[in-house]
Amino acid sequence: MEILLENLVEDIYKTIEPLSSGEPIDISEEQIDAFGESMKEVMRSWANPTKRDSTFSIRMSNVGKHPRKLWFDSKSKDERSPINVPTQIKFLYGHMLEELVKLFVVMSGHDLTGQQKEVVVDSVVGHIDCIIDEEVVDIKTASGFAFNKFKHGTLRDDDAFGYLGQLAGYEESEGTNKGGLLVINKESGELCFYRPEDLDKPNIRNKIKNIRNALKKSTPPVDYCFKPVLDGIKGNEKINKNCGWCEHKFKCFKNSNEGKGLRVFQYAKGYTFLTKVAVEPKVQEVDHEFKTLQADTETI
Repeated sequence: MEILLENLVEDIYKTIEPLSSGEPIDISEEQIDAFGESMKEVMRSWANPTKRDSTFSIRMSNVGKHPRKLWFDSKSKDERSPINVPTQIKFLYGHMLEELVKLFVVMSGHDLTGQQKEVVVDSVVGHIDCIIDEEVVDIKTASGFAFNKFKHGTLRDDDAFGYLGQLAGYEESEGTNKGGLLVINKESGELCFYRPEDLDKPNIRNKIKNIRNALKKSTPPVDYCFKPVLDGIKGNEKINKNCGWCEHKFKCFKNSNEGKGLRVFQYAKGYTFLTKVAVEPKVQEVDHEFKTLQADTETI
């Protein structure tokens, strides 16, 4: 029977399904040993990180992001905050889950090669997660909310991290337009395989050229990564939820509120960053200059 990449998730589920009936599953000692070795390597890499390079560069991992975000990244390379402990833990189990997904692929009978293969497109370097059944596959771990964007094919409408551009770069390096993203919901364990339409992926060489042109300029690209949205019905406007996680939001929106910059209000559910205040909110306003909000702050 022909093995198809489109059937990957179904094949993985069928491989693991006997456990639901208390039956053993087919996994070899060789596969178990290989997984154990991969876990050791994950732990070694996590426990002994390489020094963070303060030199900004365009990489496959960021090439899909908006040029305005990358412009601020390039100008703020010496201002990066230390990665906090909860985020370090998230990095660890994210890498562990990726290795677990690779094990499931092998157990299900699909061919997995090319792990962390170095590739280059127009001097932009990256490393492919893997090649499955001769197609480029990028493995992602996602929250329940983010997972649904892959599962329902709506990533093109909300791709804050530039995953489509990253995949397009890997495909271009391999001379193909066939590839996809294998995603695990880290909350539920659900898997999905998402193959974007060609029209949803950028022309990566043009994108690289546009980014390089933007980085040469002394001012950021005019277009925001995500436009402000209405906050209720009173005429106030706030930053898009994707901008709430960005460390550059105060600089990016410094001209909002008639040049006064973002105004921040504290609600019961978290902080709201207003770009336009038509009606004063009846909640506490937080000092505009505060810099203590972490990347995991809930934004509404």
